Amino acid sequence: MTGTEKRRLFIGRYTEGDDSAASGPVGSEDERAESGAFASSDDAGDASGYADARSQTTLTPPATRRVAPPGHGIVVAEFNRSTLDITPVASVETPEASYLALSPKRDVLYAVQEEADGRIAAFSIGADGRTLTRIGDVATGGAHPCQLVVHPSGRFLLTANFGSGSIAVHAIGPDGALGALLDLVEHTGHGPDDLRQNGPHAHMVLPDPSGELIMAADLGTDCVYSYSLDPESGRLSPLAQNRVGWGSGPRHLAFHPTAATVYVTNELSDTLSACPYNPKTGMLKDVRDFRAAPRGTYTRNYPGGIIVSPDGKFSYWSNRGDDSIVAGPLADNGAHLGIGARWDCGGVWPRHITLTPDGTALFCANQRSGGITGFRVDRATGRLTPSGGGLDVSQPAHVLVG
Repeated sequence: MTGTEKRRLFIGRYTEGDDSAASGPVGSEDERAESGAFASSDDAGDASGYADARSQTTLTPPATRRVAPPGHGIVVAEFNRSTLDITPVASVETPEASYLALSPKRDVLYAVQEEADGRIAAFSIGADGRTLTRIGDVATGGAHPCQLVVHPSGRFLLTANFGSGSIAVHAIGPDGALGALLDLVEHTGHGPDDLRQNGPHAHMVLPDPSGELIMAADLGTDCVYSYSLDPESGRLSPLAQNRVGWGSGPRHLAFHPTAATVYVTNELSDTLSACPYNPKTGMLKDVRDFRAAPRGTYTRNYPGGIIVSPDGKFSYWSNRGDDSIVAGPLADNGAHLGIGARWDCGGVWPRHITLTPDGTALFCANQRSGGITGFRVDRATGRLTPSGGGLDVSQPAHVLVG
């Protein structure tokens, strides 16, 4: 594929609300004024030496940005691989599509419908790569599903029900259509935050690279749960319940592509965790926590999405409140997370970030300001360079490279 060819972006919009508390001042005046160079909470000398790149970020003026059609649901766009310019080409109405996933063949798109009566929908992708046709939707067995993922086998769809704190497993048919609810695992417990942790709130479920181990982050119980998945029945069997920090609020997960390490953004404690794990037992070990944003931030910060580069050299995460994207170099076979440069996300409230499969471009969904911003990635250094005109789209919650 040449650099001038175009690729697809699928953008899910979430208009009902936001699952995070409003940002505002946090800590004492002295604490907020303290200068902190991204020090690890357990190793203050863990700075990697990268400079803060926020002042170097230059974004294309809004007047040159293309605008997606109004409405709800999913926007289909194309981006130029050379310039990262984004052009909207189609859209489909569907309620509260806050998270999307593609089938292994990339011919079916799945979307949550994050409402009290939780449902997930499937759309076939036309031969033109643009047209989405609904081929069915099913109930998730829970409330407010906020994330979903296709198992590497292509036979199962796993969904995190945030409102009810449960993990659902659905069958996927040969044509990509959704089938029966095969299993529903309900978490129990709560955390110390009466507002945000009054019960279980499953926020993400993700298979490890082998597909044999399933992990689920639950913001309400401060736990990362580990399961095995029966490849025939699709049923989950509990392996471990790992607490990652009382009051931390684990939100999103990302696995290292080759090492047995999972990375977790902790929404309520403004931290992220590097967690080596046992692939057989699902137990986390030697967990290390790091600050997600510098102490000089004057607003409450909520870490959002986290991803790992295809070569396993860098992790990237988004900061809602600090409105930044951070690159963290990975060392010691992925077990050690350094803290590198941070860049302005190009908007407000970067809820989700994603990389292209080759790791050369990153896209960010800025939910509250409305817009998708693109960055060129230096694969050797991990540095980001704003590129392309971006795309104005109302309340984007998720962006997916197709």
